Amino acid sequence: MHFQAPPCPDGKLVRCVRGCIFDVVIDLRQDSSTFRQWVGLELADHRRDALFIPAGCAHGFLTLDDNCEVLYMMSASYVPELACGVRWNDPAFAIAWPFEPTVISQRDATWPNCTSS
Repeated sequence: MHFQAPPCPDGKLVRCVRGCIFDVVIDLRQDSSTFRQWVGLELADHRRDALFIPAGCAHGFLTLDDNCEVLYMMSASYVPELACGVRWNDPAFAIAWPFEPTVISQRDATWPNCTSS
């Protein structure tokens, strides 16, 4: 579950252009009425739907088909030192994924759990 920290948080527009994904957004904006809540949606190439992720929200997805392609449009330039994340299975969010990932990057597997605050 990725996000870019201040001072350059970025919004994203995400679309699955081949295959189907389960896309999840977690609201990490402390002043938001939906702080720490998540929403998950299926994005599929045949529906041509897209999802906007506001700045300050974490984002991740699980591919539901082999050979998926995902297109991102971002509202800010990528700043590697501001790249942050929380673990996909952090109990603080209790995301109801369709199934566990079988392939996950080392970085994504080792993001810390969110601390209570």
